[in-house]
Amino acid sequence: MEKYEIVIGLEIHAQLRTMSKMFCTCDNYSVDIAPNTNVCPVCLGMPGMLPVANKQAIEWTYLLGMALGAKIADKFNFERKNYFYPDLPKAYQITSSTNPPVLGGGLEVDNDGKISKVRIHHVHLEEDAGKLVHPEKANYSLVDLNRAGTPLMEIVTEPDMRSPREARIFVQDLRAILRYLDISDANMEQGNMRCDANISLRPVGQKELGTKVEIKNMNSFKMIERALEYEVTRQTEMLESGERIIQETRGWDDAGGKTLSQRSKEEANDYRYFPEPDLPPVDLTVTNGFDLDEIKSKLPELPKEKCKRFAAEYGLSSADADQLTSDLELSRYFELAVTALPVNVFNTDETIRQAAKKTANWIIGELLGRLNKNSIRLSESKVKPEYIAVIISSIDAGSITGKIAKEIFDQVFETGEDPTEIIGKSTLRQISSEGEIARVIEEILKSNEKSVSDFKAGKQQAFGFLVGQVMARTKGQANPAVVNEILRKKLS
Repeated sequence: MEKYEIVIGLEIHAQLRTMSKMFCTCDNYSVDIAPNTNVCPVCLGMPGMLPVANKQAIEWTYLLGMALGAKIADKFNFERKNYFYPDLPKAYQITSSTNPPVLGGGLEVDNDGKISKVRIHHVHLEEDAGKLVHPEKANYSLVDLNRAGTPLMEIVTEPDMRSPREARIFVQDLRAILRYLDISDANMEQGNMRCDANISLRPVGQKELGTKVEIKNMNSFKMIERALEYEVTRQTEMLESGERIIQETRGWDDAGGKTLSQRSKEEANDYRYFPEPDLPPVDLTVTNGFDLDEIKSKLPELPKEKCKRFAAEYGLSSADADQLTSDLELSRYFELAVTALPVNVFNTDETIRQAAKKTANWIIGELLGRLNKNSIRLSESKVKPEYIAVIISSIDAGSITGKIAKEIFDQVFETGEDPTEIIGKSTLRQISSEGEIARVIEEILKSNEKSVSDFKAGKQQAFGFLVGQVMARTKGQANPAVVNEILRKKLS
């Protein structure tokens, strides 16, 4: 039995993909812009410049709240969070963290069949700071303010997670929702989704929380789990040896596989919050341009709902349905491939399910396997959904074997060529002609008299050997069913 209980809470920043920044009209959509060129007097914090709140960003914050089953606050206001840092040009950040627009809600997490509810404390909206650039071997840092003013949603959870794996799954599920809502790219590796974790240990059965440690610099789901696992081990060893855990911020060193102390947090920082005087409160009880019913109508089918539908409608296993719905683009690809199959396949619910299962197997087993091996994103794949349908229907029609289909798929993956054209002009077509197969079988039987004798003596494995010889002679192109049927007739 475990001696200590793990307690984890998360703070997740998601960069919104609005066309303009949070409080000005600067571009928020383009990438690879020269440093300090995507700026204006507002996001540079020039004296006398007035911010204007991005309405789209506020609506999207409400939309996420609705997706999480949260309460939308009747009223919230922006405020100034005062602190000095080189990449914060105004010396304060405009945020809404102490009076947030979204309260409560939660997300169910499926951790290998164990379902838990992770509650959301709140979601607030704020602007991002700039970015410090540290040139290699230089004794100075550079400031790039292109990112300053970018709209961020911060999702703050309750300390409800009890394992590093549960925390990782929660972040993955949240990312899927953000992408389904089409409000954030939510790519951790590219920095448009960032996660900080608060973790503490307490004796099993104790209600009071232990001393928490905040972990930063986790840039992937794998890093989140690894960093938290390391911290569990570190804190356990400290407690067992009688050491006192101090409240601090630690950074994750992925190369070293450990967390490193960055700064202690014995006392809370005094940010001197006060209402932003240049922005009016957002009050839903008066007419201010926000229609919650209209915003709610934009809620799409969310990942969990789609997963249940895939399992019910297509007969997929829970594991396959979960994988195919974990990403919006992948779920769309799957359904496009299924609907591209010949209409005459869809005679009954059962044939629909059979076709869908074959499609899922090809996408998960063949396509995703090759994409992962070659570090290629689905959006970059040359294999169109309808190509999957062509290959499956060609196997069902008997024009190619499963083995040949994989060879054709390799060509499609590399070149993007339509499999119909590859099958038409190549020698990879399945041989189903009984006369042609019978001639090959005659040759095999003549050159393998001992195997024929063994089979007639009751050694069934000899039959498998003879089938293998026929398939080898035809380079795998003979129809296996026809081979078996003719071979048995001739041997009898």
